[in-house]
Amino acid sequence: MILVTGGTGFLGFHLLQKLLESPERIRATYRSTSDPRIRQRLSGNIEWVEADVLDVFALEDAMQDVQKVYHCAAVVSFAPSKRKIMHQINVEGTANVVNTALETGVEKLLHVSSVAALGRKPNHIHVDENIEWEKSPNNSAYAKSKYAAEMEIWRGMAEGLNTVMVNPSIILGPWDWDTGSAAFFKRAWNNARFYTDGVKGFVDVDDVVKAMIDLMESDIHSQRFILNSENLSFKQLFDWLAQYLNKKPPPYRAGKFLSALVWRLEALRSLFTGKDPLITKETARTANTHYEYDNSKFLEVFPDFQFTPIEECVQRVSRIFLQELHVKE
Repeated sequence: MILVTGGTGFLGFHLLQKLLESPERIRATYRSTSDPRIRQRLSGNIEWVEADVLDVFALEDAMQDVQKVYHCAAVVSFAPSKRKIMHQINVEGTANVVNTALETGVEKLLHVSSVAALGRKPNHIHVDENIEWEKSPNNSAYAKSKYAAEMEIWRGMAEGLNTVMVNPSIILGPWDWDTGSAAFFKRAWNNARFYTDGVKGFVDVDDVVKAMIDLMESDIHSQRFILNSENLSFKQLFDWLAQYLNKKPPPYRAGKFLSALVWRLEALRSLFTGKDPLITKETARTANTHYEYDNSKFLEVFPDFQFTPIEECVQRVSRIFLQELHVKE
């Protein structure tokens, strides 16, 4: 049996869609606070189990008779108000998953990390799996939590757990258009006015899912792999978004000074409204940094794997966005 933690999250949902094509039995966890409509959209042979990764007893029940675990459950946030729960879910939750997998005799665990966990050294643009983490003002609270989660995975390996990790770059795909990277499409649809100077790695969600399954079904273990299709500027990304959503590209460049002003204004708005800021100090800084992620290690192991060009990904997801928009109207 396969277990997917975080089955109602962005990546977990897309992974389950693909796993449903296989004859294997599938079990997935969800939290009580998750939207039940997400589970309803996944029609197929999935055994849903309510289990928070912070609940050890629920995890033990969820892992009974399980051979393979995809650990997708995580919190991705750059809002200061989410830092405590993000650390708990990402670090303590991963420790619980590792311990439970060891206790129940899971055959293999695949942990979804992030390129953020590799660290962002100043003046070190090129990033591969061999980079060593070091303290840096460019490391967000999210990055720190994913790095600490990786330490729990390495501990599990040392204790005999058969596991492998993936470090995806920014994952693009259809989802809730108000959250995560899917919000890029909503922002472009609403005629984004500004672009930043940053360069980051991007990857199609379908490629991440395929790579995860390929690694799980292989004999590879005790390693981590960057999953990245292309390194692109945010300007190029928003130009493509505008093109395929039939909008105008953002005309104004938001440099470091303007970005710093915006996050401070957002912090004030958040203080008075009680809502999380749309732009934080961390996201403003990240949007103006330049990092390129190397996928050559993964391609050496899977030479026939072809990452989807990001322009093609943007075109596909934009089409889905427009279809869903038309249905709502």
